[in-house]
Amino acid sequence: MRPVDLHFTDSGGPGEAVLLAHAIGCDHRMWDDLAARLAPRFRVVAIDARGHGRSPVPRRPYTLELLADDACAVLDRLGISRAHWVGLSMGGMVGQAFALRHPARINRLVIANSTSTYGDEGRPLWQGRIKMVQEGGLAAIRDNVEARYFSESFRQREPARVEAVMTRFLETPAEGYLGCCDAISHLDFADDLVRIKARTLVIAGEADVGTPPAMSQAIAARIPGARLATIPGAAHLSVAEAPEEFARLVVDFLGAPG
Repeated sequence: MRPVDLHFTDSGGPGEAVLLAHAIGCDHRMWDDLAARLAPRFRVVAIDARGHGRSPVPRRPYTLELLADDACAVLDRLGISRAHWVGLSMGGMVGQAFALRHPARINRLVIANSTSTYGDEGRPLWQGRIKMVQEGGLAAIRDNVEARYFSESFRQREPARVEAVMTRFLETPAEGYLGCCDAISHLDFADDLVRIKARTLVIAGEADVGTPPAMSQAIAARIPGARLATIPGAAHLSVAEAPEEFARLVVDFLGAPG
């Protein structure tokens, strides 16, 4: 299968390029706060993955490798030879694929709230989610997804922000969501991470039940020289729950010398 022309936003400017890759069921708007914080120093490119946001919705199945090739095609269209990669959840999975498939195109890598494998239970878990969406649409998993995306305390404290994210979730095309579920169900980069040469920061959310901190610890242990940071109290969408801490970690990491 060939790459598709993704929708993206581009801040422009002369700084080093940073590509932002969102979680499943989200789109480039997930990064609005971080993008604004990065823009004074970097050229920020935020993509909508295939099947999400304003990008095309090709027929299933999708693969993580294909999603990585889609992103590489965006860099080609913009004439960007190398970019930093910041990905959360699915975006972190695609980032692993990108670093393995296109090592000459990546500078530094940030993998947030993600995993390199779900183990033996991964495929049945994602097949179960696929079945629910096929039978009832995204509304069938909405409440479960909200509980995974956000901690209970954040849901009580910021109901309007939670509702905005979940409204966008329900706007995601079902076929696109299912295609990305297909891709994630085959995730297994654990044995390949040692080949990633990019300088890497792994970010975990202390209260993340979707990809618990142990999964981030495993990634950081396998990528040579990777650093791990854990955001206290944050659940799966740590960039939404703790925007200032998330941005500080990313800006310090991308801007550090060496």
